Amino acid sequence: MKPLDVLGVRVEMPTNQPIVLLRERDGSRYLPIWVGAAEAAAIAYAQQGVVPPRPLTHDLLKNVLTDLGHTIDRVRITSLEEGVFHAVLEIDGGASGGGQSIDSRSSDAIALALRAGVEIVTSEELLDEAGVAMAGEQEDDEVEKFKEFLDHVSADDFDTGDQPSS
Repeated sequence: MKPLDVLGVRVEMPTNQPIVLLRERDGSRYLPIWVGAAEAAAIAYAQQGVVPPRPLTHDLLKNVLTDLGHTIDRVRITSLEEGVFHAVLEIDGGASGGGQSIDSRSSDAIALALRAGVEIVTSEELLDEAGVAMAGEQEDDEVEKFKEFLDHVSADDFDTGDQPSS
């Protein structure tokens, strides 16, 4: 499994669709995931360390799991099906470690992972399928490259060809 870092949330123009951009930790590929506005806000709040006066949904889920004695171990972005990313929450070691693997929307899983401080991972195969490589990347130039990427990307760039036609 390849660890991913959350670079940030932006709005794609001209559609005004929020997008979260993940980057493989030891590589040059990016994984763009289009998300809803509420999920984008939840991810951005977690990245910025915003603590609401009352728990939001992702805070609540984390609190419930923790208070019941469970541990969120990591989040796996598992697949891309019909243009939608799927994820799994690994709880108490995941299914292979005697715990649970719980199906999740990728946006919810990312928001929860940021709140719980756990790793987000994906497979090499998914990065090969949906990842976008950017050559010559420099760490201090990351934000500018991300903005440039968003200026030139659209959801159609990630059409897998597997979607039924309308």
